[in-house]
Amino acid sequence: MLFSEIYGSYFRVVAAILTEASAGGLTGSRMTELVREKAFAESALSIPAALQDGTWPLLDREMQTVLTCRPSMPLTTLEKRWLKALLLDRRIALFAPSAAGLEDVEPLYEPDAIVLFDQYTDGDPYEDAVYAACFQTVLQALREKRMLLLRFYDRAGVRRSSVCVPCRLEYSEKDDKFRLTSLWKRRLRTINLSRLCACQLLEPYDPSQLRLPKPRRRELVLLLRDERNGLERVLLHFSHFEKVTRRLDSRLYEIRLRYDPADETELLIRILSFGPVLEVRSPPEFAALVRERICIQQKILPKQKQKIR
Repeated sequence: MLFSEIYGSYFRVVAAILTEASAGGLTGSRMTELVREKAFAESALSIPAALQDGTWPLLDREMQTVLTCRPSMPLTTLEKRWLKALLLDRRIALFAPSAAGLEDVEPLYEPDAIVLFDQYTDGDPYEDAVYAACFQTVLQALREKRMLLLRFYDRAGVRRSSVCVPCRLEYSEKDDKFRLTSLWKRRLRTINLSRLCACQLLEPYDPSQLRLPKPRRRELVLLLRDERNGLERVLLHFSHFEKVTRRLDSRLYEIRLRYDPADETELLIRILSFGPVLEVRSPPEFAALVRERICIQQKILPKQKQKIR
């Protein structure tokens, strides 16, 4: 664990309970509600009991705290160094976060300490002034629920413009790119932010009146052989996808995964990285893509070996 455990969820929920107790009016039911909101489900059995029976002598019988001051959670030096390191990230800088209070703090590590070997090298130009300005305008439109006038280059390099309703901003770790999903004439469309050359804020819109079409989803059925912590690694890598996992036997699992067609290439690369422990059962079109990629790699591999020799 990077940070001290005293700043874990158990201590945060107890701090919330004591804060409410210091204001008066804390009840047993409210204590249980706070635990369920801020901690794990099973904590509702242990934390209230420990506070009420005196195991943790922080509350008296009248549900009043014995502390003279409200609890606070100051940051440790290690946490400050971690935050300073995060602020050096080029992507986080796009959100213009405040570094107040961290001016004299040494970062825990430098950005070049992390080397990514499974990411495309043509990521977004985060330091570009035009890109940063477009990003912040899009972010403002999402926060303020305003329409946007986008000026961009299409795939053929032709400059175009369109008015849209921004819906969400996504980031692809594999591509190292941000993309905007928005509503264009009753259709959901996705555009890479790097293709924007300008964008302008327009009038606000009423989110309650917005009728979004259902996003297109495809289903992928995978067969997983749980070798070399395969199950743990697969669930971690595909944690942001909607999926259902079913155990077939002691070492075999079926995973039904739903994905957006725009993520197909990234999904294909991730599946190939697991090798023979992960098999595509359906649809056949996706399995054909896997076979095609493997054939290409087989042709490239002998050439690479010759260069090494």
